Amino acid sequence: MNSQFATNLYHDRVFNVDAAKILPGEYYYTARDMLISTVLGSCVSACIRDRVTGLGGMNHFMLPDGAEASSSPVSASMRYGSFAMEVLINDLLKAGARREHLEAKVFGGGAVLRGFTAMNVGERNAAFVMQFLKTERIPVLAQDLNDVYPRKVYFFPRTGKVLVKKLMQTQNDTLAQRELDYAKRLKVQPVGGAIDLF
Repeated sequence: MNSQFATNLYHDRVFNVDAAKILPGEYYYTARDMLISTVLGSCVSACIRDRVTGLGGMNHFMLPDGAEASSSPVSASMRYGSFAMEVLINDLLKAGARREHLEAKVFGGGAVLRGFTAMNVGERNAAFVMQFLKTERIPVLAQDLNDVYPRKVYFFPRTGKVLVKKLMQTQNDTLAQRELDYAKRLKVQPVGGAIDLF
């Protein structure tokens, strides 16, 4: 399974709200007045919400590396990215969001993993998410993509507010290790599900 619903729920004391923390390969959506957070390196997150109902969610994904990434518009990498986006969008629509009310804010794609710079993983992730949203006609209201810094993202779906903190230095290699482990899992997992591009 390539995308899974996040289960790391907690009460955020800083914002005094219930929160969900998502890790690489996870997503979360809610109609409740709560916070969704993640930390991004070369991965990207799309924060998508229905501007009328406040129903919204966030994903956290990375395109797998490999030569096939640029060889075909339906390569395994593209299919994986499409799957990660479609899972979130489809779950929002099933929960009552209206496609014509969807809007997005996108973050991540930093060049933060040593050894990944030659493949431009962060740049490819950022370019993919922007092209996907353009194709799906979901307006992007804000973006903070590329650069060299990891980011901590706080998304409040009910209001659409997003706070982004650039992490100028990380105290340990937890983020890099999470993303490297995630990249290894992507190499051995088949692309999940049928994709309907429309």
